[in-house]
Amino acid sequence: MTSLSHSHDYHSAADARNERRTRWVVLLSATMMVAEIWVGTVTGSMALIADGWHMATHTLALGVAALAYWLARRWAADPRFSFGTGKLGSLAGFASALALAAVALGIAWESIARFLQPRGVDYREAMLVAAIGLLVNLVSAALLHDGGHQHGRGHHGEHARHDHHHQDQNLRSAYLHVLADALTSVLAIAALAAGMFLGWRWLDPAVGLVGAAVILVWAAGLIRDTAAVLLDRVPDDALCDGIRRRIEAPGDVRIADFHLWQVGPGRFAAIVALAGPVTAAEIRRRIGPDPRLAHVTVEIG
Repeated sequence: MTSLSHSHDYHSAADARNERRTRWVVLLSATMMVAEIWVGTVTGSMALIADGWHMATHTLALGVAALAYWLARRWAADPRFSFGTGKLGSLAGFASALALAAVALGIAWESIARFLQPRGVDYREAMLVAAIGLLVNLVSAALLHDGGHQHGRGHHGEHARHDHHHQDQNLRSAYLHVLADALTSVLAIAALAAGMFLGWRWLDPAVGLVGAAVILVWAAGLIRDTAAVLLDRVPDDALCDGIRRRIEAPGDVRIADFHLWQVGPGRFAAIVALAGPVTAAEIRRRIGPDPRLAHVTVEIG
């Protein structure tokens, strides 16, 4: 049995700049999230409350990612974690998604109650906070967009390009989340304006329901994705098939058993049991230097 590679480094030095940008976005979003939920409760605006909790979902996602990076670095050399600490983000994300789903159901329940028994809303104050929230979202989007644009500069080599492509996808996901927050802020402002100027009081709880639905859909997707990582579902069929083809292509060896699972963001571990006259060096050559494979164990029988 031979271990071809063993690395628990899921955060390269080149990612530090984007991690700092993400931390700033987390700080801005968390501050605005608290303000929107608090002011929404005081003013009686379900649209503002839903917007605040929708911002909370994405603040949580970005915060969990930043925390996972920090913990992964802190415990990288801890022998108690056989395959590293890359699953910390998935574990925290799964627990958080369950809580957010419960929050979404609570917002939906309260919004329906507001339809049946309308309450007064302080539209002017709620609109001011919603407008500030929109501004925070736009600033956050600019930070993330600039980070993604700058990230790929000054790096060379195929492996660096692959790692940066993966990280850019993470930043792109965060960027789209922030844009979605901006859209819910626009909807909240529109609902509050319609209530104040047109007397459409029903629009505020309607937007609350829309916000609850968005949070619930997002939470369900996060539960699905994080559960797949925690349960070691085969994460990448294309990578799995590619490894099989590269090993078995010459026809001198057969894969008797093969397992591939995710151990961190964009990083996988594999165990391959082989039957045939082949050496570990030859298997290393066939698999090739793939930056996605943090740990590969080959058993030759």
